[in-house]
Amino acid sequence: MAHTDHLYSELVRLLREAALIGSCGSVLSWDEQTFMPGHGAAFRADQLGLLAGLAHERATSPGIGELLSELERSSDLGDADSDRVVNIREARRSFDRQTKLPRRLVEELSHTTTLSQQAWVSAREDSDFAAFLPWLEKMIGLKREEAAAVGYGDGVPYDALLDDYEPGMTAAEVQRVFTPLRDELVKLVAAIQHSSRRPNLEILSRHYPKTPQIVLAEGASKAIGFDFESGRIDESAHPFCSGFGPGDCRLTTRYNDHHFNSAFFGVLHESGHGIYEQGLPRDSFGTGIGQAASLGIHESQSRLWENFIGRSRSFWQYLFPTARSAFPKALGDVSLDEFCFAINDVRPSLIRVEADEVTYNLHIMLRFEIEQDLVSGKLKPADVPVAWNEKVTQYFGLAVPGDANGCLQDIHWSAGLLGYFPTYALGNMYAAQFYNAAKRDLGNVDDLCSRGDFKPLKAWLNEKIHRHGKRYRASRLVEIVTGESLSHLPLIAHLRGKYSELYGL
Repeated sequence: MAHTDHLYSELVRLLREAALIGSCGSVLSWDEQTFMPGHGAAFRADQLGLLAGLAHERATSPGIGELLSELERSSDLGDADSDRVVNIREARRSFDRQTKLPRRLVEELSHTTTLSQQAWVSAREDSDFAAFLPWLEKMIGLKREEAAAVGYGDGVPYDALLDDYEPGMTAAEVQRVFTPLRDELVKLVAAIQHSSRRPNLEILSRHYPKTPQIVLAEGASKAIGFDFESGRIDESAHPFCSGFGPGDCRLTTRYNDHHFNSAFFGVLHESGHGIYEQGLPRDSFGTGIGQAASLGIHESQSRLWENFIGRSRSFWQYLFPTARSAFPKALGDVSLDEFCFAINDVRPSLIRVEADEVTYNLHIMLRFEIEQDLVSGKLKPADVPVAWNEKVTQYFGLAVPGDANGCLQDIHWSAGLLGYFPTYALGNMYAAQFYNAAKRDLGNVDDLCSRGDFKPLKAWLNEKIHRHGKRYRASRLVEIVTGESLSHLPLIAHLRGKYSELYGL
């Protein structure tokens, strides 16, 4: 046993060293999106490329492989779900994937990503897809190379990329749960569009000065449990959350003086991610237990706080008096019911991050289809705008006025995050099931929210989900927490119940 303890301690030491180098790269990536001067992009690409190569070298060192082989032969590690066994399992999974990737590819991906993201920012500002096209072409080529190196068995190349974010999931499995969800969403959207009830959206485009927006959003973030002693919020072109490690989690958002929803719900969303990061076991940094189960599970936490809590009437029973005091001119003549209806407006729209709960998943399905075609070679990068615009018309009945509001609106492809988008819709499904389980275990969650008491829900999430890290695959975690397998039905039930009442369906 003493020998096994020594081997395991050495493995953890090496894993943490590699993770520390990776976290240094994360700090530089965060700075790139927030405070770095634009002319620093080329040098930052060199910095990040070097760090990515060093992290890859550490993570694929023969010493880790030898330790894993020895530990895997040991018979005294504990049961299958114990911390040690999980950490060894996840270390093996990561080691096998990383050793298939040549350092040259890892460094090139990192270097290209930095420059590509800066090119995306400029192209989006100018609504100029042609300026971004060379970077998209290069990124697709690199991600195809990654998929080929990792391998995908009897599946498709996209599976290798998806598996990095949602372990064990394949494109075919995603399609199986997306198809019935899409069919039900199309019916619900049609029913809402035929309703005679409409909220007054002018409320949300009144003048909301930036400073009170910051105070309100950060106050809400703190109220639901984001720890500002271990985190902060800044501004970026695209909202995101970065967990650097224990005690340091960074959120970003973007403010618009005439669009209340953008920053406020963006902060709630990223706070959900941040609460998950802060809820991971601090002493497990660098190991499987110290990492989120999957991107879909991560997304379930952000969507739960943003939509299931943040867009509920009970939440605004608590917060609306504060919001009205912060924006007396904008909200002084607005009732609680009018405000709640406005923030829950449902209508086809162009921008994913500002989409409502009902149509949001259709935005994800559109991207999922395009990504698969890009990776397979069925769709050429140059043809993305046309394909995108056609699908927007097909899904939403809308015409795209320019690429900034179309295929250039998301940062993901410039960052090499192909395979990432499906996790958003999976997260919405996971969130619905987790929320049902929380209500089953905690009782009247609405009553707690109306009093501004979010501690029981946060503690429940910490206990049921966050503290386990990667102990369970996403599908098993859902079954353990909820007693049910992944299904679109709880999400549809939530949406039908909520919006039938609002729209009189």
